[in-house]
Amino acid sequence: MPLEPYQYLSPVWKDGIFNNKVVFCTGGAGSICSAQVRAMVHLGANACIIGRNVEKTETMAADIATARPGAKVLGIGAVDVRKPEALNAAAERCVKELGAIDFVIAGAAGNFLAPMDQISSNAMKSVLDIDVLGSYNTVKATLPHLIISASKHRTDGKNPPTNGTGGRIIFVSATLHYTGTPMQSHVSVAKAGVDAMAMSVAIEQGPRGITSNVIAPGPIADTEGVARLSKKEGRDKTAKAIPSGRYGTVKEIADATIYLFSDSGNYVNGEILVVDGGQWHTSKVGAGQWEYPDFLLKGDAVQGVAGGKKSKL
Repeated sequence: MPLEPYQYLSPVWKDGIFNNKVVFCTGGAGSICSAQVRAMVHLGANACIIGRNVEKTETMAADIATARPGAKVLGIGAVDVRKPEALNAAAERCVKELGAIDFVIAGAAGNFLAPMDQISSNAMKSVLDIDVLGSYNTVKATLPHLIISASKHRTDGKNPPTNGTGGRIIFVSATLHYTGTPMQSHVSVAKAGVDAMAMSVAIEQGPRGITSNVIAPGPIADTEGVARLSKKEGRDKTAKAIPSGRYGTVKEIADATIYLFSDSGNYVNGEILVVDGGQWHTSKVGAGQWEYPDFLLKGDAVQGVAGGKKSKL
């Protein structure tokens, strides 16, 4: 059943601004990334979403397609972003069936809660491989197609782009590493790497017309991440510590995506767009759901959340 548009998109955007364009998204069946893609489809794009779970990915693709009559949305499951050959095949299928890749969202990620002394080398490597290597593999698989799109959709800032925009990539990151976050050392290292990669892409590929930016979401309500990595009874407390006084919505991440991919984002390149209500400016430690440093000193495994983990050392 189609969602009400305001659940995933503000009404300020003009219909059809992404007509005849294609967005390729890893992690596309997730709460945030699916909203980003749905907003793009609503505004005229066709899409290809990538995931590991076949049924979940195909079901989400069909659901996203309801955002616009006639939309084409491919759901390609059984793709591990750590394997370049799988992403290459997905990108080639996307181009073969939809005609191009104009926009890329690198959104595949892994996370759990655990202090550093409870994270094995394999667990650390797994997160780095999914977030950093997976983003790198996504860039490598789609870059030839983004270069083609960028060459067709050059903007000069003076004249309206006659065929819209293209040749743009967004990396979905986080704010965990800005001030340091307990029990998130693995993800902090990974997201710092993702941020650095986005800057490198901007510097090296910008002369070809490509823009590369980062969206760093804060806590977003009703998402898998919040459900898995926080205690329900502690969410009101953490929301009060956010300057905006609430958790964000997936619509607000989708709106940031449209801003960067549309004509409004022509001259934004190599930047990190934080969408967190000002949260990272406040003390994450003081507002946390686990008392610092008592919890860390006890050495207990994280309990009460779906995303807790204690490794086998």
